[in-house]
Amino acid sequence: MHLSKAKDMERLRRMALASQGLIGSAPFGRDLSGAVKAIEHLGYIQLDSISVIERAHNHIWHSRVPNFKPEQSNQLLERATVFEYWAHAAAYLPMDEYRYYLADKAAVRAGTLRKGYPRDRQLMAQVLKRIADEGPLASKDLEDRRTKSNGWWDWKPAKKAVEALYLEGDLMICSRAGFQKTYDLTERILPKDVDTTPPSLPERASHMLDQQLRCHGLVSAVGATYGRRDLELRAAMKAELAQRLSTGAITQVTLSNHSEYFLEPSQLDRPMPRLDNKLKILSPFDNAVIQRKRLIDLFGFDYQLECYVPAPKRKYGYLALPLLYKGAFVGRMDCKAHRTEKMLEVKGVFFEEGQDTREVNVALEKALADFARFQGCESISKRRL
Repeated sequence: MHLSKAKDMERLRRMALASQGLIGSAPFGRDLSGAVKAIEHLGYIQLDSISVIERAHNHIWHSRVPNFKPEQSNQLLERATVFEYWAHAAAYLPMDEYRYYLADKAAVRAGTLRKGYPRDRQLMAQVLKRIADEGPLASKDLEDRRTKSNGWWDWKPAKKAVEALYLEGDLMICSRAGFQKTYDLTERILPKDVDTTPPSLPERASHMLDQQLRCHGLVSAVGATYGRRDLELRAAMKAELAQRLSTGAITQVTLSNHSEYFLEPSQLDRPMPRLDNKLKILSPFDNAVIQRKRLIDLFGFDYQLECYVPAPKRKYGYLALPLLYKGAFVGRMDCKAHRTEKMLEVKGVFFEEGQDTREVNVALEKALADFARFQGCESISKRRL
């Protein structure tokens, strides 16, 4: 099915945004209960260490859940409502999804995933025994202070050992207070009712496709296993897509640029989701923008996080945040939270062509007030608005 008409594309865009919980005032509810429903629907919320503004995971929740507070993400972790592991990147995941990551942990242990990661088995055994005997330990408690470190990438042996134990599944992260990871034995963290039955490869593919269709509305063949380097899983996903196509459980649509996507046929018959009047300031790691090609295909928005780009080559700044308004990505905003001064600095706003209108600017002003409060800031400094 070829979709090229403006109305068809508008339907796909709204479908994608509604599936992400970015349309409506409180699609998942509010406060902590809304945060639980949000991650259960999205399937993952990405973590990142950049602290120029509030951390990515809290920002992603804030964009969807009114009254969400940064400390609530760690509450969910400490209550074992979520757990931390790698999806396409480090992420918080619903605890009910735990079994679907057992294969990755087994692959790390077997040496077929993260092959270059150092594993000192003797030291790993010592670290594991210490945590078993003493209880949860923060990574800083495991440092050998006789050695020197040249930066966060030059981790000391004990920290490398604890990370290897985490990747292989012997340890889990039980707290991230102040972004400081604390580890404990997996058996002491996992709730007793969590299913730990390893799924088959077809089950993993089916589960992943269900998740992608639920949180994105429509998926591409590449996007269905986005960020996964597991060739067997990709092959299983290809087979799952073919099987569902053959039964009519999903249908394939081709966009005007020849990109192909899959969706459930019923999506095309549902009423088009209604837009709201709120401008949303999104995280660069938001589930809705992390797949760059998808963002271009559906929204014509070519977004790149430039903190990894050399400063002279940046067009928009170190941390330019996507701006979403009425179903369109209208621009990006570079900003920084100065926490000591409790001031949010807006370094620049860069609108897409035709979007620098009074309506959009008024909506941005309203959004900025709420965004500043979320950053713990009491004032806003605007450099080039």
